[in-house]
Amino acid sequence: APTGLTSRAASPNQVQSPAIAVGLLDVLGASDVAGFERAIQPRRFRFPQDHGPHLGFRTEWWYVTGLLEGPNAAKYGFQLTFFRLELSPGLPPAARPQLYLAHFSVTDIARGAFHAFERTGRADLGSAGARAAPFEVFLDHWSLRAEGDMWRLHASNGKVALDLELEARSPIVLQGDEGLSRKGAPRGAASYYYSVPNWSAKGSLYIDTEGAAIGVAGPRQPIPVTGAAWLDREWSTSALGAGQAGWDWFGLRLDDGRALMYYQLRKRDGSVDPHSSGSILERDGTVRRLRAGEVNLEVTDYWESADGVRYPARWRIEISGGPELEVVPWVADQRWRGTFRYWEGAVRVRGIQQGEGTLGGEGYVELTGYER
Repeated sequence: APTGLTSRAASPNQVQSPAIAVGLLDVLGASDVAGFERAIQPRRFRFPQDHGPHLGFRTEWWYVTGLLEGPNAAKYGFQLTFFRLELSPGLPPAARPQLYLAHFSVTDIARGAFHAFERTGRADLGSAGARAAPFEVFLDHWSLRAEGDMWRLHASNGKVALDLELEARSPIVLQGDEGLSRKGAPRGAASYYYSVPNWSAKGSLYIDTEGAAIGVAGPRQPIPVTGAAWLDREWSTSALGAGQAGWDWFGLRLDDGRALMYYQLRKRDGSVDPHSSGSILERDGTVRRLRAGEVNLEVTDYWESADGVRYPARWRIEISGGPELEVVPWVADQRWRGTFRYWEGAVRVRGIQQGEGTLGGEGYVELTGYER
């Protein structure tokens, strides 16, 4: 795995699993945790080992999002996520069934198009898996893997394909209390969580806008792209507490070199949970932890899907002693309609920093729990 990362405080094997179909929020909030490990207290993180899987915990994910630019300043957003779900806690961790779910999307900003694809697989059938050394997580031919100091990302599905080389440009940020991200008051309502907010990205993007499948009616020319990406890593057994409905997550890179992560946990009564949290990675590499009382997040507009689900669609973020930001989606409809539904999409940022003038930025926002 990359030595430059240091921490700072459907195929034949595709399956649809009932355990996946219940939804990610149901798994994160489940009360039956007997036999699984739990995030109870801060731990010592070790890399590259912690890039790999953490058997014994029920849920884990590798999340990569980013913004890319092609010829003529054409912009694209992308997401590639691998979820690992663990079953049968009565067995030793190495013998438990490991179910994988992967999400791949590309937002074609100029055309206002959102392309999203899903795959499922099982480690015991060989269609999915993860390892630490050398790091790799894969599901069928979708993969994220390390090659020395470089990581490589690949995903393709019919009319859309993405191949990227990723190189870390910022340190690892341990979120929360030295990597223990508390989501509620009960013991174990937490995850282990780290981020790498800034990776350089370069490679090729294929989008067939004429209706022909890639590699079938081609060859079509790849679009050379460059940009930046964000890696989020979490593993847990029961992260959400009782009475919590979901979260609004922001991963934003500002043009002045800072990176902001903030998640606002929402209670079922609509109020903000005090365990909402985040961080700012400063330009000098130091990390400032953000607590709920230091961030004012206001929704200023909404988008409604054709089937009547209402999502926030514009935000104002005010940070104590920090910037004031306006966050706007590049494309309104970046809603996932797969095994479980949520909104995850590319956004642009406009803001001001007191005493320093205006600034811009970009990133990704994730919205969960609005489908209930």
